[in-house]
Amino acid sequence: MSPTNPRLTAATSCINRQNPRAAAAIEMALVLPVLFLLTFGCIEFGRAVMVCNVLTSAAREGARSGVLPNGTNINVTTAVTEELAAHQLPTASATITVRVNGAVANASTANTGNRISVTVTMPYSAVSWLPTPLRLGSHQLTGVAVMRRE
Repeated sequence: MSPTNPRLTAATSCINRQNPRAAAAIEMALVLPVLFLLTFGCIEFGRAVMVCNVLTSAAREGARSGVLPNGTNINVTTAVTEELAAHQLPTASATITVRVNGAVANASTANTGNRISVTVTMPYSAVSWLPTPLRLGSHQLTGVAVMRRE
């Protein structure tokens, strides 16, 4: 067991004995930035998960409108945009990609049984609640849904 530094022990005991409020202020100054960082990190991560769920839901709605017998890319885009707007996400930042059997194409060209895939992508910086997103600012959030043409 290592001996404690006598100068440090004397200094801290002096602060604690003379003015306990000063010791509390110093402790708060050390702990508060870490607490804020953890709190805002949890908020940012929770927001990213929520937006990913909304993007997946929007892609599912778009795929559902695309697999209908008269479904087109316009129907897909409208369904996705309405779903994003319902959750107050910026529709202008979303990138919507429609694929038929893995190739980018119009949903109207799909035959019965073909796979229609809708991918909705949005930069996290467009949906962050903080003015400067912490670690997720440069990431793309994505939602994907795949359904078969009816």
